[in-house]
Amino acid sequence: MHAGRANRREHRPENSDGGRQDGHEGGRRSATRARRLVVSVLTAAALAGCGPAPTVSTRPDPSAVAVTPSAEASASPSASAVSAPPPTTGTPAPGTPASSSPSPVLVPTSPAPPAPSAHATVLSMAVATRGGRLDLVRGGPAQEFTVTLRGGNTQAYRHLLLTFQMESLVPEPGDTPGPARSFVLEHQDPATGTWRPAELRVANDLKPYALHSGGAPLARDAVRTERYRLRATATGPTGSSPVVVDAVDTDAPSGAPRDRERPGHFSLPHTTRRP
Repeated sequence: MHAGRANRREHRPENSDGGRQDGHEGGRRSATRARRLVVSVLTAAALAGCGPAPTVSTRPDPSAVAVTPSAEASASPSASAVSAPPPTTGTPAPGTPASSSPSPVLVPTSPAPPAPSAHATVLSMAVATRGGRLDLVRGGPAQEFTVTLRGGNTQAYRHLLLTFQMESLVPEPGDTPGPARSFVLEHQDPATGTWRPAELRVANDLKPYALHSGGAPLARDAVRTERYRLRATATGPTGSSPVVVDAVDTDAPSGAPRDRERPGHFSLPHTTRRP
C-alpha cells in the first residue's frame, strides 16, 4: 500500500507540470488569435479610410443641356409651386411693423380724345327753274322758279328777306316802248297757293342792304322753299340780264361784313325776246 501511494505521488508532479504547460500554450494561442483579430479589424478600417477619392465628372448633365422651352415651361409651374413659400396668416410679433399690401401700380393713361364737333355750316341758297334759266317772251306766259334756303348750324335768323333785282335792258331796234314796269314778279303764298305781287327792282345801282326791312324767320338747319314766277309784259325792251336773288339779314348791325348782311346770293340767267 505504501508503495502504491509513493508511485501516485511520483506521478502527480509530472501531470501537474504537463497541465501547466498545456494551459500556458492555450493562453498564448488565444492571445495570438485576439491580436490577429484586432490587427485585421484595424487594417480593414485603415483600408476603408484610405480608399480612392471619388472622381468628379466634368461632363455636362445631359438633362440640363437638353432642356427645351416646352419642358422649361411645363416645369415652371411645379417649380414655382415647390419654391413658393406658404402664405403667412399669423399675427406679427410685437414690435414688428405690420406688412402692408403693395400699392397698386397706376399706369398713366392718355386722355380720351375730344368728341369731334359737328362741321360748322352756314346758310346756303339755291335757285332752280326749267332749263336752268328764265326764257321769256313779250306778252307770253310767266315762268316759275323756286328759291330754297338751307339754314346752317351756326346761326338762326329772325328776319331773312329775299330780294330780286335786274339791270335795265337797253331797247333794241323794233322794240315797242312799254310801261315803267315791263316785268311782273309774283310770289305764291304757301298757305293758300295764291299768287301775290312781289318786288322786282330794275336798276343799275345796288340798294344798300341796311335799307331793307322785314323778312321771315329761319331756324338753324331749317329748310324752306319759296315759289316765284316772272313774266314779261306785251311791250318793253328785249335782251338779256340776270336776275340777282339775295337773302338779306335785316337784323344785321350797321357796317357788318357783306356776308353777314347778305348770307345768300344767286344770279339767275334771264333773256327776254319778242314773240
